[in-house]
Amino acid sequence: MWKAVLAATTAVAIAGSSLVYAQERPAGSDAGRPDAAQRWRPSAEDMNAMLDARIIGLKTALKLTPEQEKNWPAFEQTIRDLAKARQARMAARRDHPRDDPGGIDLIERLEQRASAMTDAAANVKRLADAAKPLYLSLDEGQKHRFAFMIHALGPRRMAFSAGHDRGEHEHGRGGPRDAR
Repeated sequence: MWKAVLAATTAVAIAGSSLVYAQERPAGSDAGRPDAAQRWRPSAEDMNAMLDARIIGLKTALKLTPEQEKNWPAFEQTIRDLAKARQARMAARRDHPRDDPGGIDLIERLEQRASAMTDAAANVKRLADAAKPLYLSLDEGQKHRFAFMIHALGPRRMAFSAGHDRGEHEHGRGGPRDAR
């Protein structure tokens, strides 16, 4: 019985402190959220370090044979090139933000979206061309690990996101979710 009372008291205390915290913030304010300028953003060095870790993880998971190893450099270079291009797009967007995203008319937005999709298609083709020789040399177990690990590497972010990386468009304004 004491355990039930203690558990109920703890739950009330936690819920009560949450309500008090919620009441301290003015209604409709962003006092609890960091300002966009104050949010931490990974540097190019951080992003490169994470890319290196993901590439090493993929290569380690595949356990390539010496014959398969010959197909690795072209694939790795393509991954690095796509990541570098994504970083450049992100930096350009950060350096030249649009003041009024709603100020772009429908046709201009459609043209930008079409251009981004064309770029994304070219990047996916580059990735597929670079991965094909490596993938064809893998055994079934390696192919399964490749499919699983490639998601962690982020080809969707590198190859598919040309021009519409996360955060480029406001939600509901031509962002990646609207394209589906």
